[in-house]
Amino acid sequence: QVQVEESGGGLVQPGGSLRLSCAASHFNNYALGWYRQLPGKERELVACISSVGGRTFYADFVKGRFILSRDNAKNRVYLQMNTLKPEDTAVYYCNVGSWVHGMAYVPTYWGQGTQVTVSS
Repeated sequence: QVQVEESGGGLVQPGGSLRLSCAASHFNNYALGWYRQLPGKERELVACISSVGGRTFYADFVKGRFILSRDNAKNRVYLQMNTLKPEDTAVYYCNVGSWVHGMAYVPTYWGQGTQVTVSS
């Protein structure tokens, strides 16, 4: 069992930035992902990063605005969110899972989520 905990959510104005952080009890050999769930919608993949090599994937709706990185020494993954829009308002979930090249990311262990609200 892997414990996952997110932090860094909050209220930010449109155009602003926010950095989410995720700590996991077991980190190495796992891929990591961030999902979000908008009100009334299903959870969707925002970005993910491979266990080795730093390969990343970004959903089209955040490409060019969000940056995902991992620090294996600290067992943490970060989601830098820039140029935030009101439609980015959602609960953001960190996930520890697997990602085989050429296949879809497979989520396994979830955090409790952190609320991000983009509003003036």
